[in-house]
Amino acid sequence: MMSTRRLGALLSLCLLPLSATFAAPPDGKAVFEKQCATCHASGAVRAPSMETLQAMTPARIVRALNTGAMRIIGTFNLTGPQRVAVAEYITGKTFDPSWRPVTTNPCAPATWPEGNVFARPHWNGWGVDQANTRLQHASMANLPPEDVSRLELKWAFAYPGETFTESQPAVVGGRLFAGSPSGQVYALDAKSGCTAWVFQADAPVKAPVVLGSAGGDGKLMVFFGDQSARVYAVDAASGKLVWEAQADDHPAARITGAAQIFEGRVYVGVSSLEEGLAADPNYQCCRFRGSVQAYDAATGKRLWTRYTIEETPAEHGEPRKNGKPEMGPSGASVWSALTIDPKLRRIYAGTGDNYSQPATKTSDGIMAIAIDTGETVWTYQGLAGDAWNIGCMTEPQHNCPKDEGPDQDMGASPIVTTLANGQRVVIGAQKSGYMHVLDADQNGKLLWKKKLAEGGVQGGLQWGQATDGETFYAAVSDVRWLTKQVVIASPKLDPRHGGGLVAVDLVTGRERWRAPPVTCGGRPKCSPAQTAAVTLIPGVVFSGSQSGELRAFATNDGKLLWKYDTLRSFKTVNGAPGRGGSLDQAGPVVVDGWLYVNSGYSKWGANPGNVVLAFGPRGMN
Repeated sequence: MMSTRRLGALLSLCLLPLSATFAAPPDGKAVFEKQCATCHASGAVRAPSMETLQAMTPARIVRALNTGAMRIIGTFNLTGPQRVAVAEYITGKTFDPSWRPVTTNPCAPATWPEGNVFARPHWNGWGVDQANTRLQHASMANLPPEDVSRLELKWAFAYPGETFTESQPAVVGGRLFAGSPSGQVYALDAKSGCTAWVFQADAPVKAPVVLGSAGGDGKLMVFFGDQSARVYAVDAASGKLVWEAQADDHPAARITGAAQIFEGRVYVGVSSLEEGLAADPNYQCCRFRGSVQAYDAATGKRLWTRYTIEETPAEHGEPRKNGKPEMGPSGASVWSALTIDPKLRRIYAGTGDNYSQPATKTSDGIMAIAIDTGETVWTYQGLAGDAWNIGCMTEPQHNCPKDEGPDQDMGASPIVTTLANGQRVVIGAQKSGYMHVLDADQNGKLLWKKKLAEGGVQGGLQWGQATDGETFYAAVSDVRWLTKQVVIASPKLDPRHGGGLVAVDLVTGRERWRAPPVTCGGRPKCSPAQTAAVTLIPGVVFSGSQSGELRAFATNDGKLLWKYDTLRSFKTVNGAPGRGGSLDQAGPVVVDGWLYVNSGYSKWGANPGNVVLAFGPRGMN
């Protein structure tokens, strides 16, 4: 049987159905205005702007419509020729179905891996450990605080043809692994940036990868999900596909958080873009519900599924303003990486808002799930009644739920840590700006919570925080725009609002210090908001901002130790045009004296970019 991946590749080439072979070519502009303009010409939240789309290749857009993030539009609303026509209209370029990034800087043949790669310095997955503390210990970081001020750029790699980067790198065994919006997953040499291999997934890869072994042969594999909700296992040495599985068949389903590996199983959370599809006045909202799933790491066989909402969505209540009955309950997506608690054999999953009514008790919270059976053990809800979708940001609000909520997901990965007094806690960070501290051994009993930021649609506390068990470090987003409506063609970021870094005592809840945000000055498309995940090493915490500036602070008092402006052009090791931009989502990765970070995030009106940057202290090779 032909694999899904090969079928997807074939579809990208076989675009012309026989019935259309001799028909007049479609009008790309007309197709765009009918099918795409509602989101992309209006600047809808989480939808790339026209400026961003115009910088892409036609093949990138066609792939997104065929098998990628926009397959719900491309598959059901467009023919093959229409997909090509709209891609050519948007970009002003001719579609080349054979376009692929060219590997221009291949590594010399080498035997890899050598020895136990996890006994050597590494950063694996999202939060560096299964507890998602984002704390890199001294033996793995090998970067004393006194060396941080000596960090300098060693190399830059550009993802060809991209306008943003999302997949946080993993560094294992001297190789750097990361995905791209075009679906290429790269294995690079961590010290030189040369390319060991490239794997082509069927859809964009936003999620970080995680490496682990499966089966008795000890073969090292790379596990990740894509934005068409496929899960992959790829041979880490060669880049060859081992298995793939479809996690959810909803057309808007996607995997955005890193997988976790535990005792021969792969665990993933599933989210979706249906929240954004609700901006379409003709769409009937909503049918998707989030889930956590377990797979056999060796074979890809699915072992269990736990939906975040037990009820199957069904029509209910009065029709929305578009005349279609609302469907629900829906949503409660799992956007972030799952967290593993080996002691209690539990998985902790952060959940997003409901997309429609009725609101559920499992949205905007944390779910504890039995790792062996998938049964729900307990739930904690940070905000009740939060039913919201992007239809609430349009006029008229065709699909906006009655009694709409504020869209305050528990979007960051939960953190498990042990305090100095021996108490084990689960920490949740919410877009409302609250941190929630729960008793891990008392079924998620709330110990205390504290508001650290104002909150908002793009988060008060956003992608990821860090802790050493004594102090909790959180970057403040609080991004704002100069216009009341964000859903416009070119939303303009407020250069004066948001940002900052706060350190909180985990026993008392007392704020230890707060570092100020960056200053935008006259920088274009600038916000001081710090939405990207923070990273902690002994004595130093790193945090990037949407301005494009990466900074390092002393953990004892918040003193600025180092900064680097990534908003610039770079000469790249692979020869592709490289440009840094806003820092968002992915945090820095520190391994063996080096620091790696993505730069470029052309959403929400921020600055585009397409590079991963590698830094090391002066004098280090």
